[in-house]
Amino acid sequence: MKFILSISLLLCSSLLFAQSKTPGPKEEAVAPFLPELFSQFPNVRDLTISPDGNQMYFTLQSYRRGQVFIVGMHKEEGKWRKPEVAPFSGRYNDVEPAFAPDGLKLFFCSNRPLSDTIQEPKDVDIWYVERKDFDSPWSKPVNIGAPINTANNEYYPSLTTSGKLYYTAQRDDSKGGEDIYVSQWQQGSYTTPVSLPQTINSELGEFNAFIAPDDSYLIFSSYGRKDDLGNGDLYISFRDREGKWSPAKNLGSSINTKEIEYCPFVDTKTQTLYFTSSRNKIPKFFDQAQNLEQILKCMNQCENGLNRLYRVSVRKLLKDNKQP
Repeated sequence: MKFILSISLLLCSSLLFAQSKTPGPKEEAVAPFLPELFSQFPNVRDLTISPDGNQMYFTLQSYRRGQVFIVGMHKEEGKWRKPEVAPFSGRYNDVEPAFAPDGLKLFFCSNRPLSDTIQEPKDVDIWYVERKDFDSPWSKPVNIGAPINTANNEYYPSLTTSGKLYYTAQRDDSKGGEDIYVSQWQQGSYTTPVSLPQTINSELGEFNAFIAPDDSYLIFSSYGRKDDLGNGDLYISFRDREGKWSPAKNLGSSINTKEIEYCPFVDTKTQTLYFTSSRNKIPKFFDQAQNLEQILKCMNQCENGLNRLYRVSVRKLLKDNKQP
């Protein structure tokens, strides 16, 4: 209750936030995304932006990374209004929102029970809410059911314009720990999920995959690989005209650090890659003694080891990492 109350106070104190500058083709350095907004929260992870660029949902996470809620924002006259807990969230653990390409469905993951008559939460499933148009309210959450959801956890939905659903799961045919799976929407239902090939999935763990709406490339997280720079890095793989996936390539030190990088999302309208990182620039010691104001300013900076959102232009990343 104290945590929820503190979140409410933070949300109520939020004012208008200026529209973040969209990186141009020459802006290739990673930069914090809306640090004046997100630095006031404990941990912030994952992000999705509507196709028209006027709505945004992200996951707010407690300090100990336990409770998670989905928070939404919308633009008025080019400025982000104050954030509010999504109308379908705020009670159970809800995480990883993802707009469908048309913006009329919002997928997310939750441990909520299947029925209102059940009080105890269950394992994590993929759910969605839908609406008639961008101005209409969201429906009640709908569990997408089998064959996607199982008795195990399912995470991080991402969708193509053709109806494919990519997500993270650990199933009987997983190649290692968690794998990235794909399922096609056909004749009103999803097909049996298929684990992506060994050019992407390995005996280690792959998770949090963003699929380009045209199914041309996949950006995902993995840990423990020989080229891993830290606790988990972002990788990219390209899909050719025959449907084959290229060997996954580490996005390199311009993106990845010794900390974890995960939850990628690409706004294809602005060609911007957003991702979560727990990078930390707080020094182990200072050159000289600091007063309390200086210490708190250092501790409360954006890159302080807590989960924060970052952005970078995706154009050069796609060009530099695509296989010849």
